Amino acid sequence: MAINHIVLTGISTSGVVLSTLREAADKDYFLTVLSDCCFDMDEEIHRVLMTKIFVRQAEVMKAAEWGVKI
Repeated sequence: MAINHIVLTGISTSGVVLSTLREAADKDYFLTVLSDCCFDMDEEIHRVLMTKIFVRQAEVMKAAEWGVKI
């Protein structure tokens, strides 16, 4: 299918989004995480993942920057 870029969003930043990002990065996909389309019950964990962890393996941006109107 020639898919090489995945855009991630999700309800559990520290669960589903983190797990998906790690697996997709291991499979050499180019990744974008839409930070304002993700949520975690712990705001500090969400912030740390977005600003310190995810940026090592993905481009992190807001939906409007990517072109999504929410």
